[in-house]
Amino acid sequence: MKWSWIILFSFCFFSSCQNKESYKKAEDAEDAGREFIRASLDGNYDKAKFYLYKDSADFNIRLLDKWKINYEALNKDEKSGYRSASIMPIEISPVEDSAFYTYTYYNSYKKDTTTIRILNVNDEWLVDLRDLH
Repeated sequence: MKWSWIILFSFCFFSSCQNKESYKKAEDAEDAGREFIRASLDGNYDKAKFYLYKDSADFNIRLLDKWKINYEALNKDEKSGYRSASIMPIEISPVEDSAFYTYTYYNSYKKDTTTIRILNVNDEWLVDLRDLH
């Protein structure tokens, strides 16, 4: 009986360490963008989803799920390239007359310029993938 309690406690402890709620809330737009991008490059889509704006049509979730499928299809060397890539910010700025920021960057592996939007929703900084350009 004693061992079953120890096993149960250990399972709960280690499960809580992997809980999405243990991710740190972004402090600002730059932090949200960096955490989301790093998680995406590393293939950690649970963490990326934590920093993602959950829109009413689930567009962001569906798009991230497609990204995950594409990432999982990459070969070992490509995944390694993304994981070791640095995030190279180009510009992080508020959009005039809007409630969001843009975060333009490239990664040192592919060097493709990408822009994401970052919203502050209910005092939480989140990435919005809708209308990417």
